[in-house]
Amino acid sequence: MLQKITLLALVLAAVSCQKKETVEKDKIKKADWLIGNWENTSPEGVLSENWQKLNDSTFSASSYFIKGKDTLHFETIVLAQLGETLTYKATVKGQNDDKPVFFPSTSETEQKLVFENPKHDYPQKITYTKGANNTLTAEISGNLNGKPSSEKFVMTKK
Repeated sequence: MLQKITLLALVLAAVSCQKKETVEKDKIKKADWLIGNWENTSPEGVLSENWQKLNDSTFSASSYFIKGKDTLHFETIVLAQLGETLTYKATVKGQNDDKPVFFPSTSETEQKLVFENPKHDYPQKITYTKGANNTLTAEISGNLNGKPSSEKFVMTKK
């Protein structure tokens, strides 16, 4: 009898671990639509974000803004499934001693991803929204110099 109970406990533990792992990996699957090259061309310059899937739990991107021949902004992004939390890690060249800033997700749906870090100077919130016709809107928002601020960047998949 004790052997049957022990065996049952082991089977239940194995099944519950598999289920948890599946749930954890499922969160990043909601971000699959980010994969690809996104671009916005305006009179101010060209904004590009290039997303790729590194493995089942990690995506990476490079984001840059170019005006003419000058790169005015460059950052690397890692979107990773850490436990049950999806985390956006941004490293901006020339900011924060070139160290990453972490933004844990506060909401994930098939159409929208929201990441927040209330302790960061600006932005405190980063939102990606999947739009119609192969578009994506990236929005940064929060308090800047004590005042609410936000910027939206609409990009098209290339």
